Amino acid sequence: MIGQRLRDLREDADLSQEELGKIVSLSNHSISSFELDKNEPKDEIKIKIAQYFKVSIDYLLGLTNDPKPAWDNSMSYIRLPMNFSPEARREAEEYIKYLAQKHTGR
Repeated sequence: MIGQRLRDLREDADLSQEELGKIVSLSNHSISSFELDKNEPKDEIKIKIAQYFKVSIDYLLGLTNDPKPAWDNSMSYIRLPMNFSPEARREAEEYIKYLAQKHTGR
């Protein structure tokens, strides 16, 4: 799964495989093999890629569709019970948006 995510991130950033390779200290051949899922990057390379694109490792690996890393200091997170229904989650989100508007004007 990392291959398609990596390719999408690279293309969205308008980078060539060679340019991304220079950023993470690898050859464009290595980047190509990652994107084609022929090889998987070592963990330290995954970390460099995630940091460069400001996404989470979980997003790179396809464990979540939310690219925002948990360490993003611009957001706080609230844990909801696992058994919350989709409707209850939507209600919680709407209430949080209401509170944000009320207290910050955003």
